[in-house]
Amino acid sequence: MDILLLLKAALMGIVEGLTEFLPISSTGHLILTSALLNFAAPPFSQEKAHAFEIAIQTGAIFAVILVYWQKIRSTVVSLPHSRQSQRFALNVIMAFLPAVVLGLLFGQVIKENLFTPVVVAVTFILGGFVIIWAEKRQKTARVLSVETMSLGDAIKVGLVQCFAMIPGMSRSGATIIGGMLCGLDRKVATEFSFYLAMPTLIGAGVYSLYKVRSVLSMDVLPVFLVGLFFAFISAWLCVRWLLRFISSHDFIPFAWYRIAFGVLVLATWWLGWVNWAQH
Repeated sequence: MDILLLLKAALMGIVEGLTEFLPISSTGHLILTSALLNFAAPPFSQEKAHAFEIAIQTGAIFAVILVYWQKIRSTVVSLPHSRQSQRFALNVIMAFLPAVVLGLLFGQVIKENLFTPVVVAVTFILGGFVIIWAEKRQKTARVLSVETMSLGDAIKVGLVQCFAMIPGMSRSGATIIGGMLCGLDRKVATEFSFYLAMPTLIGAGVYSLYKVRSVLSMDVLPVFLVGLFFAFISAWLCVRWLLRFISSHDFIPFAWYRIAFGVLVLATWWLGWVNWAQH
């Protein structure tokens, strides 16, 4: 196995883990990193690289599951007799469904028509300004714990998550900022975004990998495992750091980062350095 390819896989995994749960769009960063590393060059391929990017999301999800394992375990154990656990599980399911329906209906159309440099850059920049606006207007939160969220709150967050189908929008950014605008406390919105990520990313990953199963083979397994491992470690560190960060900070630094990254997308496209339409 090519050692250089394994090193590239490790770097891709680190980028995935560090960006998946921050409101800055992991997809955009993976495209840029892949281009800079020439990740799809032989002995790899564009199809295998795309499958790899889907697969390493699993490592990031495992990290969230580990961080919240006690909560997940206690919810599952108490589900048959606890109304609170039942309500929490129902909230996650109902928030998950809009993305499933709209993804199946419009996912391919969006991928074919909206994945352009201008769309990616504009959504990065607009998303940054939305974060600034949301933080500036943030009033006293109505919902102070995930357990006290209503079904209506969950559905609203689930509907907002659908905006993440637009390239560059960021699933975490949409759900966290959308949750805050719906009255959730910043920490509650962030935690519910993590819980919602579990079925959303696992479901999307399994479905996407099934569609590209023809390019999967045992010869790429070491590359995928390296990417998964480093995505897991970096995501675990990132999630733990983010939970500490939001206890005393807002998301405005991420907003300015998004705006700068959007300008970078336009610049790299204009200069021909990155083929943003390849995904």
